[in-house]
Amino acid sequence: MNRTSTYLILVTAYLLFSCAKEIDRKGQFELLPSPSVLTMAETSGISPDDLIDEFESAKNHFTGGNNLSQFQGEWIDFEIDDQLQIKSEGYEMTITEKQVRIRSNANEGLWYGLMTLGQLLEDATDQGIKIPLVQIQDEPKLDFRAVHLDVKHHLEKKEYYFELMDRFAALKINGIIIEIEDKLGYQRQPTVAAPDAFSVADWKEISDYAMARNIRMSPLVQGLGHASFILKHPEFADLRDDPASDWAFNPLDEKTYEVQFDLYEDALQTFSHADFLHVGGDEVNTTGRGSGKSPLELQLIWLNRVSEYAENKGVTPIFWDDMPLQNAGLYRTIYDSNLSSAQVDSIWQEREQNLNQYVEMFPKNCIYMRWNYSMPESPGNAKAMTWFTENGFQVMGATAGQTRWNLMPQEQSNAQNILDFAKSSIAQNTRGLLLTLWDDDSPHFELYQRGIATFAEFAWSGDQRSIEQMQQAFRHRFFGYELSENENAFIDLLESPVADWKNLLLDQKDRNRLKRFPEQIDEALIPFPDSNSPGEWTQSNAEKIALAQKNFERVEEVLAKIQFAKQKASRNTYALEVYEQVAQAVQFSNRAILALAELDDPSGEKQNMAKSKLAGMNAEWASIVSNLEEVYGKTRILNKPPNYVLDQDHHIHLANQAREFADWQFFVEQLFLEKLETELAK
Repeated sequence: MNRTSTYLILVTAYLLFSCAKEIDRKGQFELLPSPSVLTMAETSGISPDDLIDEFESAKNHFTGGNNLSQFQGEWIDFEIDDQLQIKSEGYEMTITEKQVRIRSNANEGLWYGLMTLGQLLEDATDQGIKIPLVQIQDEPKLDFRAVHLDVKHHLEKKEYYFELMDRFAALKINGIIIEIEDKLGYQRQPTVAAPDAFSVADWKEISDYAMARNIRMSPLVQGLGHASFILKHPEFADLRDDPASDWAFNPLDEKTYEVQFDLYEDALQTFSHADFLHVGGDEVNTTGRGSGKSPLELQLIWLNRVSEYAENKGVTPIFWDDMPLQNAGLYRTIYDSNLSSAQVDSIWQEREQNLNQYVEMFPKNCIYMRWNYSMPESPGNAKAMTWFTENGFQVMGATAGQTRWNLMPQEQSNAQNILDFAKSSIAQNTRGLLLTLWDDDSPHFELYQRGIATFAEFAWSGDQRSIEQMQQAFRHRFFGYELSENENAFIDLLESPVADWKNLLLDQKDRNRLKRFPEQIDEALIPFPDSNSPGEWTQSNAEKIALAQKNFERVEEVLAKIQFAKQKASRNTYALEVYEQVAQAVQFSNRAILALAELDDPSGEKQNMAKSKLAGMNAEWASIVSNLEEVYGKTRILNKPPNYVLDQDHHIHLANQAREFADWQFFVEQLFLEKLETELAK
């Protein structure tokens, strides 16, 4: 080899090494939500060690109620510029070799610039590199970006709510609508308060903590309907619209308003930073105890009373808008995917008069919240929002990160719906958007984090990222840069096994509806193999067996990915533990079906092996539940108090069907093991 060749090899090796070092030095940075305009170059001369203490001091300065423009630091310079043409929560950031400069026209804008800096700092710390040179111009597409905390069926431990507020702030969430129901220790109507309700002081502390991070908590106290948490108590039975049902108030009884206004009063004093009072009002028709008035007229009578109350208290009422649309015969246009735009227009042309005749009764100070968790892009949904705006009413959308899914959210945490509703809300220039997280079937809150991050991205930034890019950014931000790539997307892999798990052990029945069967084991569970007819059960249940086998393999893959993620994650390993427990619970049902298939095999050897597996399932399940409750219980209050009064469960809420967590979450598995014990004893 001549000297020239040797030289070229050395130069090439050096260049490759230099490039590798440069790539490594530059690092991987993902901001969520993504800024409006971002330019990122090489790393600066500022290391995380230089900045971390000052960053924390600046956070404490803001959360202590101070203006960041008055913060004195060595590395970070904050400036209020009244002439800056940007929304109040917008900011500009410049990172040079030796300084971070954040400008805004308002203190909250400086705060969100600081939150962005926190993500850069976090990524630099994870990778052991300096923060990058950056130019950012950023502002939100939607002004109000709120998360719905639904605590009606359970509470988290108090400390966990503080942690959630810090997470929300980092994602630039600026509002919470808390569906409080009976989880507030009401002072004016103490009967309504659940035995495990947080006190006024507890919730006020959480609300103050949130407000210090630019998050306003506003209460949702369900009103006309969804009133079982009040009307289940004998003391309030006279206020029922239907004496036999605890679902709805009589809107013509003056005492209805005395009770509701007492609850509102306590809620608004507790959440004293509220700018809204959400009054509910969805999914209800009343008669006024046979008054002869129409359901729509009665609802508007009620809505005017509660809206007047809100106005007098200096807050804006929010009302779920579904029932006026239903009573006008227009609801089908929102959810029927078979209707063309022309057909929607035709229906509206024919029936819009059903709304118009009451238009003067709709209170003007109210926000009409157009909730749609499946088809926000439909022509009928847009038509409904347009009707409200054209008639001078305020309108706002509500999407969902959790609807009625058991055990964990599905469909990438409803990502497409969130994106579609964010885009339409931005296009229609609405005030904001709400992300609902319904507690009806009550998955663990850690499993909502992907949906919350997705909402934060699309509500702040619109469609700058695709859903796939968003999911990658979530993994990067939530777990760390080493888990951002698609091969680590175990949550998507787990979705279909969880969906199939729901009714896998049932014979064409629905898990949520079992309490209504008098003989649940005989009427709802799958039959077991008949030893006198081997093979018949396998033939009859071929689809379930194939599903169990496919999902068993998939869940094993998920569990392996979770183990890998635990080793690589920079943070939020607790969420990995929660997902792991979900996967283990699902895998039990897969193993049960496969063991029953073995029991149905003509081979005596396989039957004996199956009996041995099945005999051990009781102990196996006890271990799974014990581990799951230990993990869930780190942040969640699992069980309702023994003296908690259950209501009539009109909407078949799984989490409303028992006081003990395992008795509602895993009622099917309990029935299965009870049947198994009987079968094995034969």
